[in-house]
Amino acid sequence: MHFTFPAYHHPDFTQSIFVQAPQARLIPAPKDGVVPDGYHATTIYPEYYHIDGHWLLAKESRMDCVAVYEAGEIKVCEMRRVKAGDLVVMGRSERCEEGIYVHYDGFVQPEDGHDLFAFRQGRSRETAYSMDYDSLYELLRHEKEHGFVTWVLGPACAFDADSRDAFGKLVSGGYVHALLAGNALATHDLEAAYLNTALGQNVYTQRSVPLGHYNHIDTINKVRQYGSIPAFIQNEKLSGGIICNCVAKKVPFVLAGSIRDDGPLPEVYGNVYEAQDAMRSYVRRSTTVICLATVLHSVATGNMTPSYRVLEDGTVRPVYFYSVDISEFAVNKLRDRGSLAVKTIVTNVQDFVVNVSKGLGL
Repeated sequence: MHFTFPAYHHPDFTQSIFVQAPQARLIPAPKDGVVPDGYHATTIYPEYYHIDGHWLLAKESRMDCVAVYEAGEIKVCEMRRVKAGDLVVMGRSERCEEGIYVHYDGFVQPEDGHDLFAFRQGRSRETAYSMDYDSLYELLRHEKEHGFVTWVLGPACAFDADSRDAFGKLVSGGYVHALLAGNALATHDLEAAYLNTALGQNVYTQRSVPLGHYNHIDTINKVRQYGSIPAFIQNEKLSGGIICNCVAKKVPFVLAGSIRDDGPLPEVYGNVYEAQDAMRSYVRRSTTVICLATVLHSVATGNMTPSYRVLEDGTVRPVYFYSVDISEFAVNKLRDRGSLAVKTIVTNVQDFVVNVSKGLGL
């Protein structure tokens, strides 16, 4: 099956609401990190700004940021990055009233309509996900060659031997272009490679081993002795699983620190804004994002991810965002945060990883 994206429908700028729209107001930022009152906050959708007689599309975006006009282009940036004098777009309306247009339905297809009353329109444990899996396989086959797939993993992905092996196959197979996680995911995966346990439990039998509660901090300490994760892997001659395969295939990973971290591993970002910058450096390239069993990292990544990407040739394509968790609350949390483009799958993430690996023939 040949994978095709839904066509993007640009706004019809000949319509009267665009023709009669005023120019967007631009006000200089009063000082570094501060924007004028009445600034426009961005969304996950394509946004157009009426400046100098042209409707300019923000090529890169993320929600809850501000739009800055610079060198003939709209740049979307975090408030903390704004410099004094930057021209900030003003306005709280989104339908051209102030020269700002938020294009909510650019990817909506004619067949997307549905009855006002219908059963089982939500996503829950009772939902059938067969079509979701089939669509994901086709998407990943396409993205392997033409996109950038970022995975966001919680530590549960490292607690099972089969899921570690399956994710390692996804990395080796070229279906992982970047990995975002925390100290725990990397620690428990490396513990499994080093001592065959995760939090002191055998990753296959799930039986606790004697003094197993030392294993994860022993692993961290050994990594810190070597100075880095790659040095640890090389000197201990480790292989398999998630992190070892990322290192072997040179797949970048970002480990964002937490107040509750043990150790942590040397590569963990202790400064939250440095971690955010590192995460966004890969999110802004991502065309597909898949979040597994981590509420906080999923919400953080979702807040950075727009619903679209403008390619080098000017094509506007959708960004696919998946949230997978055994908890309905966890997958629905992103919808509560405004990331309405998320596709949710309620299932055990260890089973999910194994199913995806098998579905791709790995």
